[in-house]
Amino acid sequence: MPADRSAIAANLFADETFTVRHLAERATLLPPEQGNIEALARQLVSAVRAGRRTQGGIDAFMQEYSLSSEEGVVLMCLAEALLRIPDAETADRLIVDKLGGRDWEGHLGQSESLFVNASAWGLMLTGRFVDLGKGRRADVGSYLKRLISRSGEPIVRNAMKQAMRIMGRQFVLGRTIEEALTLSKPQEADGYRYSYDMLGEAAYTADDAARYLQSYRHALQTLGESGKEGDIFSRPSISVKLSALHPRYDEKQEARVMRELLPKIAGLCAMAQDLNAGLTIDAEEVNRLDLSLEIFARLAGESRLKNWNGLGLAVQAYSKRATPVLEWLAALAQETGRRLPVRLVKGAYWDSEIKRSQEAGFPAYPLFTRKVSTDVSYLACARFMLARRDVFYPQFATHNAHSVAAVSVMAGDNRDFEFQRLHGMGQALYAQIVATQPCRIYAPVGSHEELLAYLVR
Repeated sequence: MPADRSAIAANLFADETFTVRHLAERATLLPPEQGNIEALARQLVSAVRAGRRTQGGIDAFMQEYSLSSEEGVVLMCLAEALLRIPDAETADRLIVDKLGGRDWEGHLGQSESLFVNASAWGLMLTGRFVDLGKGRRADVGSYLKRLISRSGEPIVRNAMKQAMRIMGRQFVLGRTIEEALTLSKPQEADGYRYSYDMLGEAAYTADDAARYLQSYRHALQTLGESGKEGDIFSRPSISVKLSALHPRYDEKQEARVMRELLPKIAGLCAMAQDLNAGLTIDAEEVNRLDLSLEIFARLAGESRLKNWNGLGLAVQAYSKRATPVLEWLAALAQETGRRLPVRLVKGAYWDSEIKRSQEAGFPAYPLFTRKVSTDVSYLACARFMLARRDVFYPQFATHNAHSVAAVSVMAGDNRDFEFQRLHGMGQALYAQIVATQPCRIYAPVGSHEELLAYLVR
């Protein structure tokens, strides 16, 4: 078994410019590829824009309040920050600072989505509420307006939290695995596959870990009851976060983790194998990667899992170690005689990783600091995965039309791979490709309260 991960470790704090130049050589597109990718990307984008009239929910919301607009940035920052603010007074002050004075009226009537127009009305009125109290604390004549402002801010705070719950429903397929399986049937009829994520991460106590373990077991058992037919790569799967299964999932506790956690995840894998289901170990923070890879290597070497190709791993392209990880995985798969489903994502912990690196005073960042660098890394990783389909079943998670086009063109006539999107996002884009290419929906399952707790962590 290829235990040596020195090449992975060497890239932890690699120079970003040097690394990207090296990756750019791998990701370079040949002239015929460039033309075909551009044409396909334009075709996909045109089709998505043409379908905007039928777009609803979060896609329509993000289209109207895009992150290229001041309002869109304010909303995303506010929603994320409110989840982390424990007291009402601070939350009210944040609302005053962020919502007042923005051009909410400019968005009113710009979308045919009732969801978007309702939010525009609410934000417009909110902005006016908030503005009433600005700079007038010493003006006795504005007492009534200040009173309205004080009454308005808690209302706004509660409304924003309720709005986040509504948005949460866009991203959570069902409260239980049974409900999720029922709600997934229309999409499955359209050709989609599913990977279910039982909401849970970073167990704080042994009781938390036991509850999450039971949740995963129940999900697998329920999937098994729905049938075992089909190829393992076309079957439903679950996504597991190892930190949910142990309250001390940390590299400093490696001996304890191997003693207590490894048997649990091995048991889940054996259960998935018996039920002909896949199990993907999800990506987590940078400081947990080496521990995750050690566990993954041990699972790949388990004799009872020998003939099962459902053991998968998520790899984050924003990590400077992404390509060495893929090279190590290819060697692992070859040595253990298995084909690994590998989900390539761009990465979900960027903000917190940057903050932790700054707090720790690291010599450099362990991930790319520029989006374009991550995009180059994603293409380089994709080309490598497509070239090693003998040991990988490539799974490309993206909502980006250019990424979809690039992978499609680089794959050539061999369509032995799949695209993945998050439930509640990318519907318009994936509607253009699901009929001709396998597509999977990554679907969180749990209560809306669990989603909020998950986002806070």
